[in-house]
Amino acid sequence: MVDMIEKCKQIVTVIYNKFDASHDFAHIERVMKNAMGILTKEPSANEEVIRLAVLLHDIEDAKYKSDDNPTVLEILQLIGADDELSKRVLACIKSVSFSGGNAKDITSIDGAIVRDADRLDAIGAIGIARTFAFGGAKGRKLYDTEEVVRDNMSEVDYRSKETASVTHFHEKLLLLKDLMLTVEGKRLAEQRHDYMEGFLKQLDYEIGS
Repeated sequence: MVDMIEKCKQIVTVIYNKFDASHDFAHIERVMKNAMGILTKEPSANEEVIRLAVLLHDIEDAKYKSDDNPTVLEILQLIGADDELSKRVLACIKSVSFSGGNAKDITSIDGAIVRDADRLDAIGAIGIARTFAFGGAKGRKLYDTEEVVRDNMSEVDYRSKETASVTHFHEKLLLLKDLMLTVEGKRLAEQRHDYMEGFLKQLDYEIGS
């Protein structure tokens, strides 16, 4: 297992470090830390599947996908994963994306852990930092007090509009606490969620909205 994961890490590090700071390899390292923490509370989960899914989960993200990069399946084949392992890793990855609240169904505890671990990195202090890093990389406004927060979006709706960074908190990040799946994920999300709410209250005060 160690050799396969190390090979995967070497391949994906090069790819992720071409992304902006919101989705670089440091993001993968934080998600891995979150996942391993949750794993200690879920002994029935498969560590190998989880580690590979974390390493690979953003490789084909629509925001960064490039024909210059190998696909997830190609990387799994390169590192010697068999068909069963590849199938389980791919299933985990497919269930991670928020997609405007239209996430795929979770079919395993492995998928639940990877999703919760990724979503924990989207909230709290690091979530705030990542949101503004991504917004800056894409040239988005910090905030827009006239922008209407959307709900009940399709995946197409969610991805089609380039909203201000603060709007993203209301359309996604503040929703994540209640979407956590594991007991440990729910526990860890509480404090991070409260921190975001405090930040937004202070921001509203400073901009006078």
